[in-house]
Amino acid sequence: MHEMTRRRILQASPFAAAAALSASVPQSVGAQTNHEAVLPTAHAAKGTALLFDVRQYGAAGDGKTLDTKAVNAAIDAAAKAGGGTVVFPAGQYLCFSIHLQSYVDLWVSQGATIIAADSPKPGETTGYNGETYDAAEPKTSYDAYQDYGHNHWHNSLLWGENIHDFGIFGNGLIWGRGLSNGRRRTDLGFKFVAEQAGVGNKAIALKNCRNVNFRDFSILKGGHFGFLLTGVDNCTLDNIKIDTDRDGIDIDCCQNVRVSNCTVNSPWDDGICPKSSFALGYARPTRNVTITNCWVTGCYELGSVLDGSFKKFTAPSEGQQDRSVPYTGRIKCGTESNGGFINITVSNCVFEGCQGYALESVDGALMEDIAITNTTMRDCVSAPIFVRLGARLRGPKESTKVGTAARILFSNIESYNSSSKIASILSGVPGHMIEDVKLSDIFVHNEGGGTEADQAIQVPEKEEGYPEPGMFGRIPATGFFLRHVRNLEMSHVEVRTAAPDARSPFYLQDVERADFFALNAPRAQGQPLFQLHNVRDLRLGWTRGVADTNLEHADAQTLG
Repeated sequence: MHEMTRRRILQASPFAAAAALSASVPQSVGAQTNHEAVLPTAHAAKGTALLFDVRQYGAAGDGKTLDTKAVNAAIDAAAKAGGGTVVFPAGQYLCFSIHLQSYVDLWVSQGATIIAADSPKPGETTGYNGETYDAAEPKTSYDAYQDYGHNHWHNSLLWGENIHDFGIFGNGLIWGRGLSNGRRRTDLGFKFVAEQAGVGNKAIALKNCRNVNFRDFSILKGGHFGFLLTGVDNCTLDNIKIDTDRDGIDIDCCQNVRVSNCTVNSPWDDGICPKSSFALGYARPTRNVTITNCWVTGCYELGSVLDGSFKKFTAPSEGQQDRSVPYTGRIKCGTESNGGFINITVSNCVFEGCQGYALESVDGALMEDIAITNTTMRDCVSAPIFVRLGARLRGPKESTKVGTAARILFSNIESYNSSSKIASILSGVPGHMIEDVKLSDIFVHNEGGGTEADQAIQVPEKEEGYPEPGMFGRIPATGFFLRHVRNLEMSHVEVRTAAPDARSPFYLQDVERADFFALNAPRAQGQPLFQLHNVRDLRLGWTRGVADTNLEHADAQTLG
C-alpha cells in the first residue's frame, strides 16, 4: 500500500478505515496470513490491530455453504493477534453459533448478511447440513424464576460470555432465519422449538461482558431476542434497525447502557426492554440507562420496515379481533424485575401502533429515579402509561419481597387515538404504594365510547398477576386510573375522547397527598371530573369549570 494512501486511511474513522481496508485485502492471501493493514482501534495497547477478511479463512458467502467454521477461525486469529476487526464483505454468510471474543470487532459490510442456518426441526437431531447451534447451558436451581430464553445464551447465532472490549459495526444485516422465537407458531416461519437440543433461540446474546459497542447494522427476525444483554456494563447501541417477531432489545441486569437512534418493529413482543431478572443467579439491578431518539412500533408486517415498504397489518373485520398480532412493540421496564431499575431516562421517542410505556416492579425490584420525557404516541392499543408495583414475587421465597416504585417523572407526553378500553394506570397493591410521581404537560386522546355501566366497574387488585395494562379489564376512567399512590402531582394534563364517554377522566382509589393543577378534560354536562375513593389530602387548582378545592378526606364521592 502506498504511504500516502495508508496515511489517509489512518486519519479516517475506524469505520471508514475498515471499509476501505477490507476492499484492499488481496484475494490470493492464504487463510493463515495476517493482513498488514493497520486499523486504528482502542486495542492498540495489546499490539498491532489487524483486519481479518472472513473469505480469507474459507467463508464462501454464497448463502448455501456453511461458513461457521471460517468465521470463527477469523475471530480466533484476530484474538490471537491481540485484537482486530473481522470483516464480512458483501455476500450471504450462512452460520450456526458464532463466538465473539475480547478485543475483536465484527464489521458487517453494506451488502453483507449473516444468516442463521435452519435449526433442527421437531423430532430431528440436526439442522441444516447436519449441524446445530451450541448447546444451551445446563439447567440451574433458579431457572424457574424466568422463562427459558432468559436463562440461556450459548444457543444463539452470535454470543459471548465473560468477554470485553468488542463490538459489531457496519451497515449490513443479521437475519435470524433459522432461529426459534420461543413460541410455537407456524405463521411466522417453521416451528422450531427453543427448548429442543441444537436449536438457536437468539440473534445476539451476551452474558457478563463489558465495554461493548453495536452500531449501524440491522436485524431481521431476531429469534426470541434480537439482543439479549445480561450483566453487560458500559454498552452502546446506536442506529440499530430491528424488524422482528419477538423482543427487539432486552437489557437485563446491565449498568451504564446507552440506546440511541434505534428503530424497532416488534409486533409480537416488546421493543426496547430493560429487565432485572434472576438469570445470573442473584438479583442485580439494571441502572444508569439512557434511551433516546428511538422509534418503536408494533403495527408493521415483518420485514416491511427494513425494506421500506412499511406495510401495516390489515385491520380485523368489524366485530372481530385479530389475536395473532398483539401490536406490542413498546418500551418497558419488566416484566422480570428481581434486581431493580435505578436511574433510567427515556427521551425523544416515537411510538406507533403499539402499547405505551410500562414500568413494572412485581418481583421485588427497587424501581426508582425514572424520568421519561418528550414522547409522541399514535394509535396505542392499550394504556399510554402503565406503572405497576405488584406482588408476583417470582424469585427465591426467602428473599423476594414486594419492591418499590418511587421518584418517577413523565413529562411532555402526547398520545393520540389510543384504545378507549384501558386508560393510563398507576397501581400499587394494598400496603405498598407507588410514591413521589410527577406527570406534567401531557395530552391523551382516546376513542371514547364508555358507558355509565363502565363508570361503576370495580377493578380487581390481582396482586400476584402477570403485569399487563389489560390485566384489570375495562377501566372506569377515560384518562387516568390511580390506585395505591402517595405523593402524586399532575399539572397541565388534558384528556380528550373522540366519541362521548360516560366515564370520569380521573379515578382515584387509596391515594394520599395528591396535587392537581391546570387540568383540561372536556366532558358531558354533569359528568364529574373525578371519582374519589379513600382519597386523603387532595388539592385541585386552576382547572377550567371547577372551583379550586382542598379535601382532607373523600370517599365514594365525585368532584367537579
